[in-house]
Amino acid sequence: MLDETPMLLLDAVYEQEKNNPDRVYLTQPVGGNEVIDYTWRETLDQSRRMAAYLRSLDLPTNSNIALISKNCAHFIMCDLAIWMAGHATVALYPTLTAETVEWILRHSESRLVFIGKLDDWEMMEPGVPEDVHRVVLPLAPETEGLHWDKIVAEYSPIQDSPSPPGDQLALIAYTSGSTGRPKGVMHSFASGSVPAQRAALQFDIGPDDRTLSYLPLAHLMERMIIEFESFYSGGHIYFTETLDTFLQDLNRARPNRFVSVPRLWLKFQLGVFQKVPEKELEKLLQDPEQGSAVGKQILDSLGLGEVTYAVSGSAPIPADLIEWYDKLGLTILEGYGMSEDFAYSHLSTPERKKFGYVGPPWPDVESRISEEGEIQVKSPGNMLGYYKDPELTAECYTEDGFFKTGDRGEYSPDGLLKITGRTKELFKTSKGKYVAPVPIENLLNTDSHIELSCVSGPGRPACYAAVLLAEELRGNLSDHDLRNQITSSLESLLDEVNRQVETYEQLQFLAVIEDEWQIDNDFLTPTQKIKRNVIEAAYSPHLDDWYASGKKVVWQC
Repeated sequence: MLDETPMLLLDAVYEQEKNNPDRVYLTQPVGGNEVIDYTWRETLDQSRRMAAYLRSLDLPTNSNIALISKNCAHFIMCDLAIWMAGHATVALYPTLTAETVEWILRHSESRLVFIGKLDDWEMMEPGVPEDVHRVVLPLAPETEGLHWDKIVAEYSPIQDSPSPPGDQLALIAYTSGSTGRPKGVMHSFASGSVPAQRAALQFDIGPDDRTLSYLPLAHLMERMIIEFESFYSGGHIYFTETLDTFLQDLNRARPNRFVSVPRLWLKFQLGVFQKVPEKELEKLLQDPEQGSAVGKQILDSLGLGEVTYAVSGSAPIPADLIEWYDKLGLTILEGYGMSEDFAYSHLSTPERKKFGYVGPPWPDVESRISEEGEIQVKSPGNMLGYYKDPELTAECYTEDGFFKTGDRGEYSPDGLLKITGRTKELFKTSKGKYVAPVPIENLLNTDSHIELSCVSGPGRPACYAAVLLAEELRGNLSDHDLRNQITSSLESLLDEVNRQVETYEQLQFLAVIEDEWQIDNDFLTPTQKIKRNVIEAAYSPHLDDWYASGKKVVWQC
């Protein structure tokens, strides 16, 4: 039974090391069907040995140490070693350009970088300054630097169990940045500890719970819900090997709790529709005799058959999509949080949830809506501030200590929060009306033809939406009949959406995009949110022709 008194991260880890030394904690696939299991004892032994090495470097106390890696067991070991050595971690997304890597390493003044499991290291490596020491983790690509296994073989584990004070800097998270340079969000040991422990308590998560870690651990939602929470629950973390083995990795883990983002929930749904047509499936699910069995069969096929509850975060998820999973028998709890509050702001619960709402605040979180409609939050997870930017930090807080989220929202009579868009995403048409794009995008994204959309139109007489078709459709667009079918379906969708929004929010046309929107080409953030400014800039040369066409559906080419 977990103690409700807040316990700092490393203290919780030492408790697991003491009480559950031989329990398997981390399961790492290493190729084929082979995996390596690490117990709590083995995890802490390697971390303590690496901490001894870091101490031997005589770095200034609380130096910043960087980590570039996809999710893997040694990512967590790095965090523990860095903290035990008295330093702070700076995790970089494994999909950044060399230019951004260099900027973050320079800006954070990182003294050393751990290089881990990566797909595109040759593209990133030029960004690592020559004066930054390297340590190469297992599963890393061939590169220069001291190897983790060699270091842990040569150094004895530290014997003490240091625990920095709660107000000490624990990590800097550089935001994925939908616009401009990423900002360094500083978190203390306390602001990381309280949310994680409260999450474990809220959902009674324990050592028998299993989860799959595949969203970037550099993002604080995954860091809190998966890594930090496990320090308190002792739960078993499984990792993925590659994108191609995702389903195999998922079935190995058989998670009983699962965290994802809206785009992936949508991809799962579209994959189901490839096998069972949407209308046919709807009839089956409505059948009182077959519905439950059909839903269970689908969830089993996705590897989610043992999930008792799931969480969606990072971006708004369409209400219809949550409702669809609910019909299958899977409860998705939508959460709302930011890097600045350690993803600890609002979360639906099984008892307090409503489609289209992100739930109530956590019990120890204060939240309010300003006169301008902005959501403001005072959370135990609130950051220390932005690294090297005290002026921006001051701008983002009210005088009484609430963080200005920049999101717009409203509360239902029973206290559930609904996100209505980003303050900075509002745009004004030439008719002088402000439009919030996200609610309209959510209406579009529930259609099985569409994977992602971007609503825009500042300064234009009406809005439009650029839409990325579902993956299985994008590969067959040379089929003339299919194009005609898609066009007809999207015209109907346009009419349906326009009936659900205000007159000034109605879309003049849908632009079908034939480009790929990927993280690699900078159209998406590492957490798979659209980069609105990139998308708008990419298609601005086409807008005059698209608006002049008079068509409801236009094609990029």
